[in-house]
Amino acid sequence: MAMKLFRKFFGKVFSNLLKGRRDIKLGFYGPPNAGKTSLANRICKDFTGEEIGSVSKIPHETRTVQFKEKVEINFKGKTLVFKIVDTPGIATKIDYENFLKYRMKKSEAKQRAKEATQGVIESIKWLDDMDIVVVVLDASQNPYNQVNITIIGNLAARKIPVLIVGNKIDLKRADVRKIEAAFPDYDVVGISAKKGENMDEFYEALFKLTKKKRRRRKLK
Repeated sequence: MAMKLFRKFFGKVFSNLLKGRRDIKLGFYGPPNAGKTSLANRICKDFTGEEIGSVSKIPHETRTVQFKEKVEINFKGKTLVFKIVDTPGIATKIDYENFLKYRMKKSEAKQRAKEATQGVIESIKWLDDMDIVVVVLDASQNPYNQVNITIIGNLAARKIPVLIVGNKIDLKRADVRKIEAAFPDYDVVGISAKKGENMDEFYEALFKLTKKKRRRRKLK
């Protein structure tokens, strides 16, 4: 009986300590249609029962920053509380004509392009608020391009800890090794957000990155 009361008391104390901490701002960045929202949805669904946003095969489905507070992730006996921030896909050029092939009306395509462009600006502005960032890339595409280099470069300039995710490993063309070769200075984890493949390795890497971030903060 005494042991049960002790555990209950300790649990409450530990819970209060967690509540007193500032939530870790975790940003999801990457090019359009890489699977940022799909990954954010899987995490939020698994630990809160709710998704963060809608997904679509049409590029730039996410055109404004969306977030979910107090996402408490439990992994291997450890718990971290995150503010999940899902950002619009970053692109160097957004042309409304690219949306016309998805049977959009011209006016709708132009509006989507305008909103997507504003979303890119908003994504970059939010960078300075991030504690750590998960860069989500499509593992079936060539990772070494201007957009990806720009994203990684901006994060490096701000000294924000980064984990690179090679998403869509369920596709035949997927090759995580190309991402590792393109960005050898970063940890890379291959997953399928859609099917939930390799998520344990993702959480392992995420908790490891968060631990490094906290260690650096203490040294300062």
